[in-house]
Amino acid sequence: MIDWDRVKSLRDDVGHDSFPEIIEIFLEEVEEVMLRLRTAPTPDTLGDDLHFLKGSALNLGFRDFSNLCQQGEASLAAGIAQDVDLTAIDRTFEQSKAQFDANLVAALKP
Repeated sequence: MIDWDRVKSLRDDVGHDSFPEIIEIFLEEVEEVMLRLRTAPTPDTLGDDLHFLKGSALNLGFRDFSNLCQQGEASLAAGIAQDVDLTAIDRTFEQSKAQFDANLVAALKP
């Protein structure tokens, strides 16, 4: 679900001091888009939203969440919007976030 090697790499890239701020910004931005998808998804912005979520998720190691967003993007591109499972995307984000929060400290120990 979480690519811990990617998380460690990001922490090393941005520095230990900046890492908590990066996490906070990521979660705020993703939560904002997820709220929109939960409450009022629009066909006109769904592809852009999924693309944003996919990239953000990859940056922070939310592998499974990113994969679902990519699948949704591909479905939209193929003209089968009905195959985009926003419920699964939302559920996977919440599960990923919980796993990330629960295991972050242990995963980053040297």
